[in-house]
Amino acid sequence: MPENGKHRRSRTSSLTRGILVVTTGALALPIVGATGAFAAPAPTATVEKAATPTSVAGKGIAAQKSGSTTYSVILGDTLAKIAREHSVNGGWKALYEDNRKAVGENPDLIHPGLELTIGAKAEKKSSDTSKKADKAADRTESADRVDRSERTSTSIAAQGAPAAAEAAPAVEPVAYTNDLDGWIKESLAIMAEHGIPGSYEGIHRNIMRESSGNPQAINNWDSNAAAGIPSKGLLQVIDPTFQAYHVPGTSMDSYDPVANITAACNYAADRYGSIDNVFGAY
Repeated sequence: MPENGKHRRSRTSSLTRGILVVTTGALALPIVGATGAFAAPAPTATVEKAATPTSVAGKGIAAQKSGSTTYSVILGDTLAKIAREHSVNGGWKALYEDNRKAVGENPDLIHPGLELTIGAKAEKKSSDTSKKADKAADRTESADRVDRSERTSTSIAAQGAPAAAEAAPAVEPVAYTNDLDGWIKESLAIMAEHGIPGSYEGIHRNIMRESSGNPQAINNWDSNAAAGIPSKGLLQVIDPTFQAYHVPGTSMDSYDPVANITAACNYAADRYGSIDNVFGAY
């Protein structure tokens, strides 16, 4: 500042202003003390740069970065002063811990132009807290899902799931009588499994014409008998025809009533469309 009694500003050269700045910088020697350290003077060129309008305004330069503030140290700053002006929670010690890497091992020695981050730890803690809260929420949600699943399973088990509670009744084998009626019915069941058409009436009608219901009937007088392949069984089937149209699952004995009927009906379906369409010798 001008001395007392001098009110007129005298013109000074840029060199004089530079010298004044250096003199001012000389007064900013660091005072040993954890909270009283001032920014240490940098080399003359650096001090001259700090004296420019841009660096003078540096005290107000602060960039907001995701909740933290970047502060550029100017001549005369101390960690305690910066912490106080920016209301740093934990004071200069917290500010130092947040910026130990930038400041170095001596918290009393900070240089003009050094950039300090204010609020970095608070932001990190807030982020960590948010992440922990999110994880806790995820665990809670997962536990709720498991709990709901268990409750649902228990409820279904208690009420009884329609498909599980009512066990499918065991399929009991159908007992067919060992007579013409039973043989025809059993043959119809096998034919249905293999997609062979035919009706009870059609089968019964042809059996009565061919063998009168005798499963051991054999024709020893017609042309087939003369050729050595007599017609046999309920529907009078020759062996070559029986073997060609035999239905799997039935006996290989052409005299077997069920095997004879199903083979004959299989042949009739191939030749006439169905045993129901046969009204004479076939």
